[in-house]
Amino acid sequence: MSIYIKNFLKKNKLSLKKINNIYVNRGPGSYAGIRNSLSTIKGISFVEGIDYYSFSFLDFLTKKRDLIKKITLNSAILPKYHSFKYKDVPSLCIKFNIKKNLIKPLYLG
Repeated sequence: MSIYIKNFLKKNKLSLKKINNIYVNRGPGSYAGIRNSLSTIKGISFVEGIDYYSFSFLDFLTKKRDLIKKITLNSAILPKYHSFKYKDVPSLCIKFNIKKNLIKPLYLG
């Protein structure tokens, strides 16, 4: 388990046994950083049986296709177009019907 996750749990007096859902931001961001985060959470999910949701703040702008294209080209402007907070993510995932365990593995043979 990542040192950051371990320290977070310790600082907040939590254990994985008390966690039902994990929300993972899948971007925008660096490919390697997102892949590492998802791999870590998928491992924790598999071992501990915790559901995870993979979201992007772009998921919450689904009605604004032109804006999504603009932000995709320059992710630094994303904060100008939304006021979402991380604490709002669980309710936003419900509102926008973000599915559980959205990221599926791709196996090449």
